Amino acid sequence: MSDLTTQQRPTRQRSALLAALANCHDFMSAQELYARMTADGTRIGLTTVYRGLRDLEAADAVDVIQANAGERLYRWRPGGHRHYLICRACGSSRPVDSEVVEEWAGRIASDSGFAAVEHTVELTGVCADCQSATE
Repeated sequence: MSDLTTQQRPTRQRSALLAALANCHDFMSAQELYARMTADGTRIGLTTVYRGLRDLEAADAVDVIQANAGERLYRWRPGGHRHYLICRACGSSRPVDSEVVEEWAGRIASDSGFAAVEHTVELTGVCADCQSATE
């Protein structure tokens, strides 16, 4: 986390945003993150949260997915690019082994002659807890 704060001008708000993200275990929207931070007493503007998340995304420090309604959800990336299996009912998420996906993306890039290829893979389902709740 400290490498990221040295890449940008360190501010109290940026440090608070990093800390809030590091303490979240599931994906959160900018509004949810803002609400959590302000409820904890952090003085920060919603625009600052959006700007900070944009900067973190550009620095490849967060994973980003699209919610069903098209809203972007963010999760701190503790290390390296990851893919997640996300519950459509409760929103919980779990990282999945994605070596096969990474190899496939690399092969597609190489075969097509493209460089700097990026990809997004979103896997959704219904977790065991939510399945039991509906039975």
